Amino acid sequence: MQSNILNSLGIDPGIIVVIMMGIMVFVLLYMVRVSMKMTRFLKKYRIFMKGRDAASLEKAFAQKFLEVDKLTEMASVQANEIRRIKEIQSRTANKIGIVKYDAFPDVGGRLSFALAMLDESDSGFVLNAIHGREGCYTYVKEIVKGESYVVLGQEEKEALRQAVNYFGDVK
Repeated sequence: MQSNILNSLGIDPGIIVVIMMGIMVFVLLYMVRVSMKMTRFLKKYRIFMKGRDAASLEKAFAQKFLEVDKLTEMASVQANEIRRIKEIQSRTANKIGIVKYDAFPDVGGRLSFALAMLDESDSGFVLNAIHGREGCYTYVKEIVKGESYVVLGQEEKEALRQAVNYFGDVK
């Protein structure tokens, strides 16, 4: 095959045929790749659409959106409840310290005790129960921010220290 145009340009027609064959092989491989992707897509599409028409699929999406809205609303309600519970907990006596001791040398069994109960701001009370042969006497001393306006006994101070440091290892 002779071509005056190709001869004038100095190009061999065989080279053009080889280049065209290379392009065709590349296009063929590309088409196989696209066909494989399309097959996978159609398989997933059939699974997705299996047993449903467009209208029922739209209803299913609408149902899921309603469920998501309900979950969002519930999460908001629960967040408010958690905040309220934390506020209540900060005012409850959740720090404790207790020291058992013998108030009198002739009474054993460590029946006397000092109990400190504090809230989050280290305010609360120290309850001291002194057990003796004649009876049991209890005393309450107010604690404000970890301090007492009344003099505390040694056992009461220790119970207060325990209560103040109750969550020391957690924080």
